[in-house]
Amino acid sequence: MYRLTSKLIVYRSIDKQSILYRLADICHEFDQGHYEKEDLRGRILDEINRLLELSTKYGFNHNLWHNYLAYLLASTEVPFSLVSEKVGANEGSVNLFAKNDLHIFKELFDYDFSRLEEALDLNCFTIIEHYDALTKKERIFNKSVSEKVIALSTQIEQTTTDDELYHVLTTFYKDYGVGKLGLNKAFRVRIKEGSSSVLEPITATGTMVLDDLVGYEIQKKKLVENTEAFIEGRLANNVLLYGDAGTGKSTSVKAIMNEYYDRGLRMIEVYKQDFVHLSKVINEIKNRNYRFIIFMDDLSFDEGEYEYKYLKAVIEGGLETKPDNVLIYATSNRRHLVRESWNDRNQESEDDDLHRNDTVQEKLSLAARFGCSIGYFKPNKKEYNNIVKTLAQKYPEITLNEKELELEANKWEIAHGGFSGRTAQQFINYLVGKNGE
Repeated sequence: MYRLTSKLIVYRSIDKQSILYRLADICHEFDQGHYEKEDLRGRILDEINRLLELSTKYGFNHNLWHNYLAYLLASTEVPFSLVSEKVGANEGSVNLFAKNDLHIFKELFDYDFSRLEEALDLNCFTIIEHYDALTKKERIFNKSVSEKVIALSTQIEQTTTDDELYHVLTTFYKDYGVGKLGLNKAFRVRIKEGSSSVLEPITATGTMVLDDLVGYEIQKKKLVENTEAFIEGRLANNVLLYGDAGTGKSTSVKAIMNEYYDRGLRMIEVYKQDFVHLSKVINEIKNRNYRFIIFMDDLSFDEGEYEYKYLKAVIEGGLETKPDNVLIYATSNRRHLVRESWNDRNQESEDDDLHRNDTVQEKLSLAARFGCSIGYFKPNKKEYNNIVKTLAQKYPEITLNEKELELEANKWEIAHGGFSGRTAQQFINYLVGKNGE
């Protein structure tokens, strides 16, 4: 194995502390005969343990070794994979080097560990190559990555020539991208010492789609129209979804992410305390072949909070313009985002009238930079009951008739915050939990 990994060219930047390179070093020592049996056994089991942890994280199954090698190919960002992400298979001398590396990876796929196992009294490689993983709920592992890597692993297993493997991999890069930005739907900001990246994948994003949000058809239509324009490379606006709490503003944005992920949409969740890092976020994503929505949930600013100035500079007004592949979607219970006080509008004296007007305009200007504003407001009693009935149809455990359901739903909303989609869903959760009990 050491002989193979030492010949990599295009993918030579794979971390030397990776499972692949550590196993290669172990195999090299074994081939040289310079080792202590117990020491080598322990080091091998350490790498198997790391492989099992990775496999649990991404839901790998059957042949974990193949899944791991496919994961390396899918997640390693090098000039070849980044160009393939944008244009797929293309002409150029780099292809000769790439096919050399892919030939090596195919040999690694077929690597025979039996001699190592026999000499060290191990069977761990046999087990991981015929692995039957425990059934796990989707939220435990990163399904977005799992499905793609396992499919790529299977395709590589079936290739018989370097050209076939080259076609499989470049098609994968073109369809799904490369690295964490290609494989994952959503991200959050995480600053890590020594890391050039400020983005961390969010592995459990839910499966909600717009049809799961009952009502609000006009609002959803506006959101879809703006998002589709953005995805298709046409001009689109930053979006502010404002209005009453529990009406589905955040759900709408999350549903957009799920519905347009396979068309290249990615989402980055950013909180107020992260606004100071917005320029770093944009710098990391501006040249990638995806469309990014920077999602700011429950956005508002109180007196004395000045993080909104960073946001204003990013949206419009800085020397570096916002890239065409980035939009900002924000939700808020406040139409104007920044809290105003009566003192802001108090005009007690002629002298400070101009100053107070400036203060008001400064605060209103942030919301004005969202070209598309969509209002979400509490439903009336009839709309609330319709939401409850529609949600109840998804759960056969709920056996109440329509009149009983409405009666219980209206009792629930009185004690739980009034009419809203959130209140309706909480009531349904209560019924399902009670009946399941």
